[in-house]
Amino acid sequence: MFFASDNWAGAHPDIARSLVEAADGFAPAYGASDLDRRVEKAFCEIFERDVAVFFVGNGTAANSLALSSVNRPGGQIFCHREAHVNVDECNAPEFFATGAKLCPVDGPHGKMPAAALASAISRFPPDFIHGGQPMAVTITQATEAGTVYSLDEITALSEVTRSAGLPLHMDGARFANALVRLGATPAEMTWKRGVDILSFGGTKNGCWCAEALVLFDPSQARQMRFLHKRSTQLFSKSRFIAAQFEAYLRDGLWLDLAGHANAMAARLAGGITASAGARLAWEPDTNEIFAILRNDRMAALQREGATFYDWPASPDLKAGMDADETLIRLVTSFATSDAEVGAFLSAL
Repeated sequence: MFFASDNWAGAHPDIARSLVEAADGFAPAYGASDLDRRVEKAFCEIFERDVAVFFVGNGTAANSLALSSVNRPGGQIFCHREAHVNVDECNAPEFFATGAKLCPVDGPHGKMPAAALASAISRFPPDFIHGGQPMAVTITQATEAGTVYSLDEITALSEVTRSAGLPLHMDGARFANALVRLGATPAEMTWKRGVDILSFGGTKNGCWCAEALVLFDPSQARQMRFLHKRSTQLFSKSRFIAAQFEAYLRDGLWLDLAGHANAMAARLAGGITASAGARLAWEPDTNEIFAILRNDRMAALQREGATFYDWPASPDLKAGMDADETLIRLVTSFATSDAEVGAFLSAL
């Protein structure tokens, strides 16, 4: 019963086969192969416009490159307090942006309200050089709390960033899960709502090691080429990342995989709600579930072979928990089976 992370899952068979096929023969290096070009074209098609695409090995690299590309002296990067860039990337975004600083903003269930963002930006008046200057805004879709920004919420945030003259970046490590939840198109969830740069994730959704940085303004690509190389993310055999994406995007596989993960999470959440031994901390939107369990029940599940992480509870949530209760996170994936979910709920 593996619910620790969708990073624990392997690779989908179609993606594994695509890697094997790409291993045969010779091809130009550093992104110049026909396969690289085909996948770049596929990205343009799914986003319904010309975009610039840079393949990278992990999401931290994608986020760090995105933010470093819009760096300003004394730059302040606004993000949610629980965002991956803020708590799980070892200051890489700040390191690559050579002196920028993450400025966390609070908001319920992983989402940054537009009003809170506007208030945070207003704390840096243009003439006060000692505090630095606003540089960018980054949002996570789906969030670290398993929730999703609605299209209108993205629009509201982008209106704040536009009025402040700031670029809007989207960390899409679980982009497909959010897209399936909203029933939107990739274009509708990004540039049509004011997103400028996207970290497009595949690793958590069936790829072996495939992430991409998508620039909705291709004119930015010239400088990004140098940042891409300098950050050591320009792989000589980049066709092996392209091969994963080719299979991932073909015939909507990526959406099918995310849909399955979301469906498994919905079943798991329903079973937790119906149980006497646990309760949901909040309703999940995608494939991450946060539940509150008694400590003895949590230990019993782990003895039965269930893998998951205990999770830090916010002060507001903790105030409603008993002393012998713990917040846990359960994550489903493309590889989660009905049998695993059934076994967990039976043990619960």
